Amino acid sequence: MIGHKDNQFKSQAQPRQGQPQGQPAQPQAGQPQAQAQPQTQPKFGHRHQNDQALAKVAELTNDLQRTRADFENYRKQVEIQKKNAENTAKLATVYKMLPLLDDLDRAIKSYAELAPLAKSIEKTMTSLGLELIKSEPGTEFNPELHEAVMVEDSDGDKEVISETLRPGYYYDGAVLRVAMVKVKHV
Repeated sequence: MIGHKDNQFKSQAQPRQGQPQGQPAQPQAGQPQAQAQPQTQPKFGHRHQNDQALAKVAELTNDLQRTRADFENYRKQVEIQKKNAENTAKLATVYKMLPLLDDLDRAIKSYAELAPLAKSIEKTMTSLGLELIKSEPGTEFNPELHEAVMVEDSDGDKEVISETLRPGYYYDGAVLRVAMVKVKHV
């Protein structure tokens, strides 16, 4: 009988054929059943799936960041285009008003009762970004700001303005239209 017990212990210690190692043997009839414990085998497939999911999340995050950056650039570009369109429309309007300003200037010089209108016009011009180019008699001639259409014969090396025929204007600090003047040498 001793040999029989040895065989019994051997069969419990050694796994049965076809049963993977690391798993307990199935209880045999007549033996007390042990509590079943959950098996925690490493599942290598889940780790690979997690890596793929993390890579996909990173890729989608990068795509989202690029899309946001593209949208911000687009929005800024639209703002710039909008401002340029507004400035172009304003400039075109101001430029078309110049002949009207010339007529008002002549009318104010001809009729003294229109003199109060000059301050109102000057205030409106300033709010539009218009400024008169200095071209009063005695001002030194500057070909970048003045167009000499007449020259009085006189002796001297220095050219000065003797009369303004049409006023010139700056628009936001840049020359919009040069002043048309009569020049003399002094």
